[in-house]
Amino acid sequence: MPSHSEADRTLLTAAERGDTDAVRAALAAGARVEVRDTDLRTPLLIASLGDHVEAAGVLVAAGADVNAQDSREDSAWLVTGVTGSVAMMRTLLPAGPDLTLRNRFGGVSVIPASERGHVAYVKAVLAETDIDVNHVNRLGWTALLEAVILGDGGTAHRRIVAILLAAGATPDLADGDGVTALEHADRRGFEEIAALLRGAG
Repeated sequence: MPSHSEADRTLLTAAERGDTDAVRAALAAGARVEVRDTDLRTPLLIASLGDHVEAAGVLVAAGADVNAQDSREDSAWLVTGVTGSVAMMRTLLPAGPDLTLRNRFGGVSVIPASERGHVAYVKAVLAETDIDVNHVNRLGWTALLEAVILGDGGTAHRRIVAILLAAGATPDLADGDGVTALEHADRRGFEEIAALLRGAG
């Protein structure tokens, strides 16, 4: 990896801290907007991980690549599904994120968001992009399956199941073992989620 200039190092640090003024100053001093740290993370990815929306906006305006992936196959866009930040999602949209880009589990951003119970994010990303609600990851799971299998059956995950179904999620898509979301819900005693799935079937 090429050695970093002082401006590059300053930019990486500023992105991590969310110091927007320092981000601007580092760019003005010649920092590379696509400089990578030891984990191959760009300043934009670092800012996205920290939910530093204003700093990310400056980097997007400077032409940062929203699809650049690090050593863990994360990108600035993909991690919005992990953090659940609607503000960051909307900041990154003008940069043209590749909605088919996959994380290390073979998933798109709506899948981890569904697993983690990020209701507002799931609702926003489905309403404001054409992300594939039925995308299947390497585990054989869709967003709907993850919401049931890895969720807790509580209010957030019930709402996410309803949002996914309303957005066109296919309720009878089974996992790699041939088990559907409804069967998983029944097995886990998630009666309200099971009722939603039965109504959609």
